[in-house]
Amino acid sequence: MSMRTLPLLFLNLGGEMLYILDQRLRAQNIPGDKARRVLHDIVLTMFNKNFIEELFKPQELYSKKALRTIYDRLAHASIMRLNQASMDKLYDLMTMALKYQVLLCPRPKDVLLVTFNHLDAIKGFIRDNPALVHLVDETARQLIEVYGSLSAGEFQLIRQTLLTFFQDLHIRVSIFLKDKVQNSNGRFVLPVSGPVPWETEVPGLIRMFNHKGEEVKRAEFRHGGTYVAAQKEGSFELYGDRVLKLGTNMYSANRPVETHTSDASKNLASQTQQSIAPNPLAKEELNLLAKLMGGMGIKKPSGPEPGFRLNLFTTDEEEEQAALTRPEELPHEVVNIQATQDQQRNQELARIMGEFEVTDQPKWSSSKGDDLLAMMDEL
Repeated sequence: MSMRTLPLLFLNLGGEMLYILDQRLRAQNIPGDKARRVLHDIVLTMFNKNFIEELFKPQELYSKKALRTIYDRLAHASIMRLNQASMDKLYDLMTMALKYQVLLCPRPKDVLLVTFNHLDAIKGFIRDNPALVHLVDETARQLIEVYGSLSAGEFQLIRQTLLTFFQDLHIRVSIFLKDKVQNSNGRFVLPVSGPVPWETEVPGLIRMFNHKGEEVKRAEFRHGGTYVAAQKEGSFELYGDRVLKLGTNMYSANRPVETHTSDASKNLASQTQQSIAPNPLAKEELNLLAKLMGGMGIKKPSGPEPGFRLNLFTTDEEEEQAALTRPEELPHEVVNIQATQDQQRNQELARIMGEFEVTDQPKWSSSKGDDLLAMMDEL
């Protein structure tokens, strides 16, 4: 598992979240000033300097539940509110879109181009706010600094870590189904056409060499596809032509988007809920998550402006029906966390942890920290 995967996962999922929210804000005719405030507030929280510093520290990926919690907080960083069913759908769309993009990357290194496409689009949402654009640019510069010198093998490990994270997700998305890039079982269709990776040749030729490294024979074979050579490499600079289209906004055309969980995913979710084996990494994950959340600096909306509810479904009836069909979570035990070292290293975490007292000995639990996360709601 790569220790450099989390920033790419977070930034790309965050970009997909902004694409979806922008589409729904327009579809529900939310006034422009409110819609703009929602996107700006989320970007401000997402690219908070302290949060980005914590994010880029080498660390393992969080569990799906822990990462989902971060996006719950992020989506509610402004005056907009989502109920649980809409939040579920939002996260499903985010994860399936990024899974598709990672699967189709021509080279492992192109995951970085996907990230730059998301950052470029985010800057389009906030182009009228130079301070926010600066925050996004600083994050892009940090990406170039951290990932610019990585080897092909390191990028392959990052891509493998991402695919491992997504491997059990098979949620059907209407856009993918209509474009025939996803099957009815939720699995994606890999193309056998288009440009090959940069600096690679179109398949169809086999070269054979002798022990001296001299070419002695050639043979051709039918590959069954319609491949072409890549014309140029995408830019990995702060500004430039990314060439690769993966990671751009597929919701720019106003199309309704539906999600359906496949039977395999339902069975997996059921098995996950029924698993009660304690996870010895749960406490450490929660400590790291608390530290990361402390850096986000999420504040509750204040002032006279009223909030509004956003619906990720076409109608309120569909949203209510989706809420009724959500599986119930099993009861869980409380995980108490000792964070003395984190208090010394991170004043923000010390403030969070100072709001509650640990009196009992820690108990291992399969819960990924619902009680701690509930406490974070008070931030």
